[in-house]
Amino acid sequence: MDLPRFARPRGENGSSSSSPNLYVANCGPAVGISHRTVAAVFGDFGDVKGVHAADETGTRVIVCFSEESSARAALEALHGRPCPLLGGRTLHIRYSIIRPSISQLNDSVSVSLSASELNIPGLYLLHDFVTAKEEEELLLEVDARPWNNLAKRRVQHYGYEFCYQVNEYPPGVGLSPHIDTHSAFEGLIFSLSLAGPCIMEFRRYTEGTWHKCPSSIDLKMENSVNDSNYLRRAIYLPPRSMLLLSGEARYAWHHYIPHHKIDMVKDSAIRRGPRRVSFTFRKVRTDPCRCKFPHYCDSHR
Repeated sequence: MDLPRFARPRGENGSSSSSPNLYVANCGPAVGISHRTVAAVFGDFGDVKGVHAADETGTRVIVCFSEESSARAALEALHGRPCPLLGGRTLHIRYSIIRPSISQLNDSVSVSLSASELNIPGLYLLHDFVTAKEEEELLLEVDARPWNNLAKRRVQHYGYEFCYQVNEYPPGVGLSPHIDTHSAFEGLIFSLSLAGPCIMEFRRYTEGTWHKCPSSIDLKMENSVNDSNYLRRAIYLPPRSMLLLSGEARYAWHHYIPHHKIDMVKDSAIRRGPRRVSFTFRKVRTDPCRCKFPHYCDSHR
């Protein structure tokens, strides 16, 4: 199914400004209400240009008016109230926002298929590092063990915490920008991707813009698409591939997984699977870090 042009706005109160388009929850074909019926009911408030599915559930629609004033009148009259003409269902209505187009999904960064295209020293990607059968066996093993639930993903720890880690990411969940702590782990970090694909982005900030306190600027970094103060690269991680971060790639480049459900890779829209499981391998450091990147190193503070 193609992506709808519109989407439910984020935030408790929806979009901060009005729009001629309304996101309407609790009505649609899945609950016995056709788009034609929805159009007829909302047509009492003004000219309805169209009614579209908001997602694949069949219980949410987008109602597009010709005028913002019509949408405003419909929202004020119908939101949070039972509608007798729609089976007495209580509608939950917000202004709708335009979903970014497929070409905007990766924020205009080109996604490479091989590490050599990125020109990041110390970055390697090995395709088909495990077979499909080995992938299945590994997933069965971790699913037989208890998971720890975090806010948006599940994890398992083996050995020292974060030394050998298994992460499960549901669709749309990524990873905030970060550099693995220099003082805690040595210079090689391996990540094995299973079950589903994703893209991983790398950013190297100029020394004058890096503040050695990533937790306070994670959100800014995730949203700073056109910042000229860093270099930006991205790579596609298919299932069963092994990523190695070493040298400059490990010590000086932030890595992060955008919070997407669909990634744009070489002019193809690739939907992430129902889950992505990553095995991350790190070695605990027993002596101070003596890397060549002191500006990014907590051992040099």
